[in-house]
Amino acid sequence: MSEELVIRYCAPTLAGIKTGSLFSYAPETGEDLRAEIRRLNRMLVRKGLRVLPLSKQRRRVMIYVYRPERLRADFRGAQTGALLRQHGYCSGRPEQCVAALMAKLRDQEDFPHEIGLFLGYPPEDVRGFMEHRDCGCKCVGCWKVYGDVQRATELFARYQQCTDIYLHAWQNGKSIEELAVRSVS
Repeated sequence: MSEELVIRYCAPTLAGIKTGSLFSYAPETGEDLRAEIRRLNRMLVRKGLRVLPLSKQRRRVMIYVYRPERLRADFRGAQTGALLRQHGYCSGRPEQCVAALMAKLRDQEDFPHEIGLFLGYPPEDVRGFMEHRDCGCKCVGCWKVYGDVQRATELFARYQQCTDIYLHAWQNGKSIEELAVRSVS
């Protein structure tokens, strides 16, 4: 798994401005995947980040890069907690919620759209998507917006700017370890 791939899809999370990010990866072997996950975690854990393989479909693996402390703070929100409980999660323990999400991805036919909560999406947008799908969204960017359009479009621009800056820095010799900021918890 190249550092460029992680930076391209996870820069805002590496920068500490987003709770989590997802991307798909096709490892050569299961051992390659385990080695890459271990390598990334060795570099990023001390920065307050975790890297997990969430699910596997055929030869592709969904990789989750996230900040556990930020996820814990997100899950303390009343709307987020209610939505998690409504979908069978124990919102008090993010580690258990991540494990439950992994089980849902593995065992359920339907995609668990509450995954947006694990990425730091606003709960009103996650709920809006779950209830309305494509109908009634106000704008589309990193996610479909059903709530505060101004805040969402500002975040979309901030995430894109962060990604552009991080990719440029990486292309000019910065490593992923240097680019990842330490958690401020």
